Amino acid sequence: MTVKTIGLDLAKNVFQVHGVSETGCKIFNRKIKRAKLLAFFESLPPCMVGMEACGSAHHWGRELRKLGHDVRLMPATYVKPYVKRGKTDAVDAEAICEAVRRPTMRFVEIKTEDQQALLAAHRTRELVVRQRTQVANMIRGLLREFGRILPTGVEAVTAFSKRHLEGDHPDMPELANGVLGALCYQFLGLNARIDGFTKLIESHAQRDADARRLMQVPGIGPITASAIVATIGDAKQFKTGRDLAAWLGLTPLNKSSGGKERLGRITKKGDHYIRKLLIVGMTSRALMAKLHPEKVDIWTARMLAGKPFRLATVAMANKSARVIWAMLTRQEKYRQPVA
Repeated sequence: MTVKTIGLDLAKNVFQVHGVSETGCKIFNRKIKRAKLLAFFESLPPCMVGMEACGSAHHWGRELRKLGHDVRLMPATYVKPYVKRGKTDAVDAEAICEAVRRPTMRFVEIKTEDQQALLAAHRTRELVVRQRTQVANMIRGLLREFGRILPTGVEAVTAFSKRHLEGDHPDMPELANGVLGALCYQFLGLNARIDGFTKLIESHAQRDADARRLMQVPGIGPITASAIVATIGDAKQFKTGRDLAAWLGLTPLNKSSGGKERLGRITKKGDHYIRKLLIVGMTSRALMAKLHPEKVDIWTARMLAGKPFRLATVAMANKSARVIWAMLTRQEKYRQPVA
C-alpha cells in the first residue's frame, strides 16, 4: 500500500508520524528523531502531511513543501476532538492524520521566514513593554511605601527616573534610594529598547505597500499595520471580511438554540495581539472623536452616542477588520465613508 496521508506530531527531538493509505488503512505509526525526519520524508512519495499549528510548525511546513508534500497546519483545538482515549504521541499523530482528512477542516496559512522575522520584532517589543510596566509598578510601589505618589502615566515615571539618576533623590533611607536608582536605570533602558524596536517596525512598515495602505485607516498606525500584514499574509484565505473579524475574535459569541438567536460577548479567539492593537487604536480614535466631533463620520458618531464606550470601540474594531480585509484583497486605498 502507498501512503497518502501523514499525521506528524511535532516535538523537540523525537517526532511521531502516522501514515495511512488512500482508504484510511494504517501503514505505519513510528517515532523518528529530528536529524532523520527530512530524510524519512524524502523517501516517501508526495502526500498530504497534517500538523498542529504550534512551535516550529511553520519551519517544518516550509521544509516539507520543498520536498513536494502538501502540508496543512491546523489549530490544536480543532484536532483535540479526534483524540481517542488516552494521551500519547502515537494517539496524537493518529488524531492529526484523521483531522487533516476532514473536508470541513480549517487550516492555517504557512508563514514565510520574512513574516516570522517581523513578528519576532513585534513579540520582543511586546515583551519589553510588559517588563517596563512591571518595573514602573515596582517604582510606584516603593515610593508609596515612603509616602510619595507619582502622577499616572509612563511619562511621570520617566521624568522621575531621569531626575533620580541626575542626583535629585527623595527623602528616603540610603538603601532604599540605592534600590530605586537601580530600578530607574532599568526603566530608562527598557524605554530605549522600546523606542529602538518601534523605529525598526515603523521602517519596515513604510517599505511595505500593504502596510502603507492600511495606515490610511483612522486608528491604525505603523505598529498595527505591520502586525496585521505579517500575521495574515494573504488575506484571500478568508472568504469575507466577517471571517477575518471572527478569526480575530471580534464577533459576538453565538449561543442560539431552538430558533432563538442569542448573541453574547465577543469570542476573544484568534490572535490576541492584533485584537488588542485594533481595540487600542479604535479607543484612541473614539477619544479624538469626542474632542473633535466635526471630524467624525456619521456611523462612528452614532455608535459612540448610542452605545457604551467600550462596546462602541469593539464594534469599531470589528468594522475596521472588515475594511482591512477589503483593502488587502482588492488592493484598494481607504475611502472615507460617505455621509
